[in-house]
Amino acid sequence: MKLQDLALGARFEYEDKIFVKTGPLTAASDEGGQRIIPRYAVLKPLDLPDSDGPGAARGKLDKKTVLAAFDHFYQRCLPMVDTSSRAELESARQRFIAALK
Repeated sequence: MKLQDLALGARFEYEDKIFVKTGPLTAASDEGGQRIIPRYAVLKPLDLPDSDGPGAARGKLDKKTVLAAFDHFYQRCLPMVDTSSRAELESARQRFIAALK
């Protein structure tokens, strides 16, 4: 599998090390630090869901459950953010909600 085939945050193995994709060409090592992963690199993806086995639907979340959990998180964070940053936090909240649609 190639890096461009993985989603941001996906874990993979490359050259006997574990990485997390952080950008279109970059990944963070479990050992620390960022690294550029060549486009030609063949990666071993980790944590891929088993789509064939029993329980393949396990781990999927209901949209209402995600929104409720995020709303609870947002309400807990709101008092921790200073007044000048609340507009930015609200903007990030709206982008999160839009991404779920």
